[in-house]
Amino acid sequence: MPRRGHRWKTPPEQLTLTLRAESLVFGGAALARAPDGRVVFTWFAAPGELVEAVVEREYPDYLEAVTTRVLEPSPDRVEPRCPLFGECGGCQLQHMAYPAQLRAKEAVVREQLKRIGGLGDDVVRPIVGAREPWGYRNHVRFSTGRKFGDVGFISRRGHGLLKVEHCPIADPWVNEILPQLQGHGAGLHQIQVRHSAATGSFLVNPAVPGVPFPTGQTSYLERLAGHDFVVSASAFFQVNTAQAEEMVRLVGEALPSRGRLLVDAFAGVGTFARIFADRFDSVVAIEESNSAARDAKVNLAPVKNARIRIGKVEDILPAFEDHPDAIVLDPPRPGCAPPVLAAITAFRPRVVVYVSCNPATLARDLRVLVDGGYRLTDVTPLDMFPQTGHIECVSRLEWPAA
Repeated sequence: MPRRGHRWKTPPEQLTLTLRAESLVFGGAALARAPDGRVVFTWFAAPGELVEAVVEREYPDYLEAVTTRVLEPSPDRVEPRCPLFGECGGCQLQHMAYPAQLRAKEAVVREQLKRIGGLGDDVVRPIVGAREPWGYRNHVRFSTGRKFGDVGFISRRGHGLLKVEHCPIADPWVNEILPQLQGHGAGLHQIQVRHSAATGSFLVNPAVPGVPFPTGQTSYLERLAGHDFVVSASAFFQVNTAQAEEMVRLVGEALPSRGRLLVDAFAGVGTFARIFADRFDSVVAIEESNSAARDAKVNLAPVKNARIRIGKVEDILPAFEDHPDAIVLDPPRPGCAPPVLAAITAFRPRVVVYVSCNPATLARDLRVLVDGGYRLTDVTPLDMFPQTGHIECVSRLEWPAA
């Protein structure tokens, strides 16, 4: 995938290339090769297409380009639903039919496991697609215009506000209130909107003057797997409730039906600790974020066999005196720090379930655990974010029986 943060330059003159898109990479760009052999990550091209693309960024070892003309379209190419597609930075794949998106994402997971982790792709199960690939996102963060108070998204180029009248991947309730937010964003850096269709609870933060509905809430109530969760404005929770239910199902299938001690590492608001507490004698949730940990204390209060530890997983887990027999890992995109993986291979819990939003760091970490003696039984890609290049995975590892 294109490596954000690396040094790049704009070509001194417009450079247009004719490219054959090969495959999608993590992030949603298509891999192609320039006539001189350099790799070109090409946005808004579908695998197999012949396109013309303008180079926008030149890195020492690769180029980034954007498709401007499709010469030989793929049979999987469709008309994007959003008029801002290609300008807005939120979606990368609206030009591809949804089944093609799923095939491409599953292929990305297989490639990353093989290339980065040196792992066989026979462990990869079919991707779990979304029943509804539109109107799913229940947490949206809007940017605002200083002069007229417009509400929208920043251009994919990183500057300039795109006023948004309707977002096709956003929750219908979010789209209902969006017109009422327009013109009221002046003086606000961003407006965060979160909504739970299951509970009817919502959050619009910060307070937005002059709109005909309550704003300024600091938390809202979400429901997952039959459990209610208090979620603060600054705390993480999955934005696609239907696919989050699928994630819970996959994690539940991977965990043992009974156990002594479960560790929910990178626990957030206590999601997995709360849902699976009844399977274990005791549960420990570890979370670094103070706001999420405060929510976890509230959410785990009714669970008598659960407790929360606040701090970095790499500091707390290695110091455990009681060795867990099951661990759920759900780290941020950088994956697990080395001390976390070292502690796991030292404790040897019989089951490790690894939930990842980055197949590259997942492959890296799975390689460490496999080298430490674990057997990787399966990796299931999960499309949590249709129309985008993001991919979620649920992996299961087990310690071989003596």
